[in-house]
Amino acid sequence: MKQPWIKSPLFDGLYVLAPPFIALLIVMILPDRFKTTDAMPVIGWVALVVFVDVAHVYSTLFRTYFNKTRFQRQRMLFLIVPLGCYLAGVLLHSINGLWFWRCLAYLAVFHFVRQQYGFLRIYSRREKVPVFAAHIDTIVIYAATVYPIIWWHLTPDRHFNWFVDSDFLQTDVAGLKLMATIVYELLLVVYVLKEIWLYKRFREFNWPRNLLVLGTAVSWYFGIVQFNGDMAFTMLNVLSHGIPYMALIWSSDRQTSKTKSFTTGLLARLTTNNWFVFLGFLVVIAYLEEGLWDGFVWREHTAVFGWFQALPVVTNDQILALLVPLLALPQMTHYVLDGFIWRQKDHL
Repeated sequence: MKQPWIKSPLFDGLYVLAPPFIALLIVMILPDRFKTTDAMPVIGWVALVVFVDVAHVYSTLFRTYFNKTRFQRQRMLFLIVPLGCYLAGVLLHSINGLWFWRCLAYLAVFHFVRQQYGFLRIYSRREKVPVFAAHIDTIVIYAATVYPIIWWHLTPDRHFNWFVDSDFLQTDVAGLKLMATIVYELLLVVYVLKEIWLYKRFREFNWPRNLLVLGTAVSWYFGIVQFNGDMAFTMLNVLSHGIPYMALIWSSDRQTSKTKSFTTGLLARLTTNNWFVFLGFLVVIAYLEEGLWDGFVWREHTAVFGWFQALPVVTNDQILALLVPLLALPQMTHYVLDGFIWRQKDHL
């Protein structure tokens, strides 16, 4: 079979399929404290959270608000979603600040899980396999992401969180955790047997799809279940998600710009024709956002965001209810819009 690469074996291999394995290799050679505690060096936080996690959120701009044709076609969606997200965020934060972060955390998990399913569909688009085989693929990619999340909910002693402490509802039910583990392991066995059967039947092996499934299982299992460290979780979680997403944006919307459907602004032209400028733009805007967070709310990385320490720390609950959803709006909009901007008919 012709392998269903997004762009090329080299591009896909480096930027879409390799990140979880590279992240795991880095975690393996880290000191033990980064695998078992909440310790995270500042440079690691900046590189992973600011320059990858936050930066990848803004890459959505190139597929939405910077894309002239798509914006005109889905104008109401692109305008209503951020407004709706902000109003919902203000309402939630006004009721309970923790519930705002909790809802945002579950929305983020849904987005992360769906991204892996989306890549699975991309890498399965040329396959002509029995329906049951496609169903197994879908079940396993969801299991590879959902099982570690279930395990996390049933293991309250994790040294990491998604956004803030207690953003996940947690309890300790050993029997349910054992049952989930058995089901997950059985599904992996079924997937392997299915792949063996497919190869014997059709003499074909879909390399990118299988590497995607393996990478997903590796990053989510080791990041959440195997290791209990904030650095390990962040490394495996962020690199495996953010880098492939930015690579997909870069690959797909460079083609869009060549058809002149991209906005004619100078910034858009520069960023879609030069990867260094593209990444530089994302890093700068991510740094600015995190600086505002640190100046107004967190005050946790003063050495990194020195210029922003002149901002007043906001402690009033009513003002926070307006400010926090505003600062989180790029994330919320990214999570919601991502479910609408990757239709098969117009993204590859």
